[in-house]
Amino acid sequence: MDNGTIFLKKELDPALQITSPLEIRKQIRKQASKDKWLISLFSQMEKKPTEVNLTSMTEFTLLGFSDYPNLQIFLFVIFFFVYVIILMGNGIIVLITKVDQTLQTPMYFFLSNFSFLEICFVSATLPRMLTNLWTQKRNISLFACATQMGFVLMLGNIECFLLTVMAYDRYVAICSPLHYPLVMNYKVCVQLVAACWITGVPVEIGQTCQIFSLPFCVSNQINHFFCDIPPLLKLACGDTFLNEMLVFTVAVLFVMIPFLLILGSYSKIISTILRLPSTTGRIKAFSTCSSHVIVVAMFFGSAIITYLRPKSKHSSRTDKFLSLFYTIVTPMFNPMIYTLRNKDAMIALRKLLP
Repeated sequence: MDNGTIFLKKELDPALQITSPLEIRKQIRKQASKDKWLISLFSQMEKKPTEVNLTSMTEFTLLGFSDYPNLQIFLFVIFFFVYVIILMGNGIIVLITKVDQTLQTPMYFFLSNFSFLEICFVSATLPRMLTNLWTQKRNISLFACATQMGFVLMLGNIECFLLTVMAYDRYVAICSPLHYPLVMNYKVCVQLVAACWITGVPVEIGQTCQIFSLPFCVSNQINHFFCDIPPLLKLACGDTFLNEMLVFTVAVLFVMIPFLLILGSYSKIISTILRLPSTTGRIKAFSTCSSHVIVVAMFFGSAIITYLRPKSKHSSRTDKFLSLFYTIVTPMFNPMIYTLRNKDAMIALRKLLP
């Protein structure tokens, strides 16, 4: 009999004379049956793997498009040119609305603010993504991640409100043209824009702090090209139901309600346009509004699907595609949509260019 068997004999029951391994196994089962709590404890330990608590970590890893290793330089070149196009296109709109006297109207005042907002919005995500693609160093500090997410959410909310204000401007211009100069005077326009920029800031700062107060124990790898709520919630351990409900509530207040207000405005606008006696007038009115409708559909469509669909429907690939659409594709096409379909803007652009 080896030393291990002798040790087990003594530990299990010194009073028993156990001479065979079979008897030792029986004694082990007998002893274990008396300690059911011990069996339960070991069962739980076997079923639940040990999780590494990463609440004290100092950085995340943005995976971005790392699943396409052979396309990193190509993607860098594409997104670099997209960024330049966004900066130049929206910058030109800001410039022509400031220097051309014929564009000193409420509609172009809002468009100028919207273009400046688009520059800020895309600058919150694209520079970091370009750096990651070029250097292949995808780490981002906890503070930088929280800052990026806070700015993306705040600027996204401002865009929702500003698009709503632009729809209201078109509503007053078409449905109440005689009252338009009085209702949409310069002071009112400034107040509306200021309200758009201020309203969503405290809410999104609070939401960002609440998200980053969660314990992260699954991984520190964010399967996205910027810090966004859905991929971060996937990394959180514990019950995230309250966080998800908060995200849903904020999305309804800051995305869905503005979208419904825009739909209401355009339903009245369309009914008014259809009653116009002149065909030329109807075409001009539709042309004025169509650019805004296209932008609204592109931005709100992707944002609503991202933040208001059920968690079970989320997939990393779909989330990245939708986020790419409303953070990069929409800002890139905005200048083309607003200028190419607008006669006054095209005339001002020709004056500016040599």
